[in-house]
Amino acid sequence: MAQSGLVADAVRRVTGRPVELVEITTYGDVSREHLAQIGGTGVFVTALRDALLRGEVDFAVHSLKDLPTTQPEDLVLAAVPEREDPRDVIVARDALKFADLPRGARIGTGAPRRMAQLNAYARSHGLDIETVPIRGNVDTRIGYVRDGGLDAVVLAAAGLNRMGRIDEVTDFLSVDTVLPAPGQGALAIECAADNAALIAALAELDDPFTRAAVTAERSLLAALEAGCSAPVGALADLPPLSAPLERGDPQADGQIVKEMRLRGVVGTPDGHTLVQLSTTGPVPETHDQAMALGRELAAEMLAKGAAGLMGERAH
Repeated sequence: MAQSGLVADAVRRVTGRPVELVEITTYGDVSREHLAQIGGTGVFVTALRDALLRGEVDFAVHSLKDLPTTQPEDLVLAAVPEREDPRDVIVARDALKFADLPRGARIGTGAPRRMAQLNAYARSHGLDIETVPIRGNVDTRIGYVRDGGLDAVVLAAAGLNRMGRIDEVTDFLSVDTVLPAPGQGALAIECAADNAALIAALAELDDPFTRAAVTAERSLLAALEAGCSAPVGALADLPPLSAPLERGDPQADGQIVKEMRLRGVVGTPDGHTLVQLSTTGPVPETHDQAMALGRELAAEMLAKGAAGLMGERAH
């Protein structure tokens, strides 16, 4: 509701038209089962898509990381606004940082992706932690820490920021420690494919780089045949320029060549085995180029054994 309200304000601003929020409860909102048990794919979006198809709402706002990678023909992603901070964060007791958690610390998260990477990091850095599967909204999850049931919980920075609760974060996890879920931090505004006027209006909110980045990430997820509850992390961003420019380099001649770096990881939840790779290429200018970048990295990860780390794959 918080992120839908932000989008509603933006739509009012660019169209001058009133926007009414319609609250829809999804299966993922009410189920207390862990995502790995209920499958994850579509559980947060199906009810919204059904309302769109029935004409009960004009557009829906999704957390893009919750969207299945297969797009229905009669619906379209009219806009992908500029991405929020994609990182995961820690909310821990006594304002502790991740590296300062005590031996045996219990960290709650509902995502096998987070479990895999946290456990792998702890193993390689000599940390003693236990990852505990949890479900629930932000209040429920942070409540586990306040009540003393857990030492820390892992949440998405974007969600806390949109809710005005970023000050509750005790540590930001570097993407070198935990890669976010594909599409994390981004929103998707979806509407009927035949509503040309609305599509044109919502396009004002689209951010081309964010769309290219999340398209590459979701292409990797699709090529791995993994659902959104699988232990897969991915992030497309602009790599820093690390080498000094030499005479004759096209960037030195004022022709800045932007590249996109796509990183992906698949791992077992216990952190024993990770396949983590990256690739770099020109910033995609088309949907097909972004898709190709994701497929390229997925093929390399599959060749390194990624398929065997994901359990049952999505089809």
